[in-house]
Amino acid sequence: MWVTLRKAKIMRKFLPLLLVSLMGMAHADEALVAREDVQAYIKATAATYQFSEEELVQTLSRATHKSNVLDILDRPSTARPWYTFRVNFVNPARSLAGAKFWREHAIAIKEISERYGVEPEVIVAILGAETNYGKNTGSFHILDVLSTIAFDYPRRAEFFQKELTEFLLLAREEKEDPMDFTGSYAGAMGWPQFMPSSFRQYAVDYDQNGHRDIWNHPNDAIASVANYLKAHGWEKGQPAYAAVNINADMSDIFADKFNLHYTVGQLMQKGVVPISELNTEDKAVLFSLETEPGFTSHYLGFNNFYVITRYNKSTLYATAVLQLSESILKSYQEGDDLKPPKAAAKPVKPVKKSGAWR
Repeated sequence: MWVTLRKAKIMRKFLPLLLVSLMGMAHADEALVAREDVQAYIKATAATYQFSEEELVQTLSRATHKSNVLDILDRPSTARPWYTFRVNFVNPARSLAGAKFWREHAIAIKEISERYGVEPEVIVAILGAETNYGKNTGSFHILDVLSTIAFDYPRRAEFFQKELTEFLLLAREEKEDPMDFTGSYAGAMGWPQFMPSSFRQYAVDYDQNGHRDIWNHPNDAIASVANYLKAHGWEKGQPAYAAVNINADMSDIFADKFNLHYTVGQLMQKGVVPISELNTEDKAVLFSLETEPGFTSHYLGFNNFYVITRYNKSTLYATAVLQLSESILKSYQEGDDLKPPKAAAKPVKPVKKSGAWR
């Protein structure tokens, strides 16, 4: 009886707030769920994936429009040259943090590396490049950003409507509330920054607790990255890229830098001049990097380089991951993460002589 009376008092206290909340949901229905294009999406998704239309209406009614996301997407992108891009990813702090992360999770990383056939330093480097080893995973509600882009950004609407559907499916599979998932302004999630479609295909429940938790369980994140690379054809122990020269106009080849259409031998016939001995049967892409202001270097990227561009379609990103992995490996092998931190240099005090500061 006491519990019933207490509940009644609580309901009376919070009824105004509940009514405001319901009014807010109704407003959201008018703004999003009642739209003709959203209604069509709801009907098609319900019919194809065995959701109820009422369930989808309730879920999408909870989404908040994020105009700031559209502003970010509309900002003109300015490609940075390699020499400025590199320093943000390949630096002593990130290498040291990578070695420390590797040391902390050494048992799992060793087992995962052997199971999936991917070098541990490469797995660690991707987690370092994506989220600085889980420190920056994003704070946007995934439902908010995906619904905003899917229905209010025509240029990418088709892609993001598919990702929204993938997200609704993964939330159902994980038996979690869709509003509980957070990530980047574009809907990338967790330590590896998987889009929902990648999550459903490649995320791994390494801890075997019934959830592929790439937000809170480092081992799940580590295994998920390794699984992604393996699924895209990673070859353990193989070179990823090599510096070359060119002696002809190869602008058409540079334009196709994300597809393995040519062997090294074929590229040599078109004007690539190797600096080191290369296997002429290996497939490769040709790409360039502005290694210092006004100076461009040329490279061939082999299969493993291509695989990393499946993770993020950028030659800058792929090169950064590979160089960061080399730096992490060196720091780990030399035990830099086990050494006491260097004391900051003490400021030198000025010396007063003959009444004047020098």
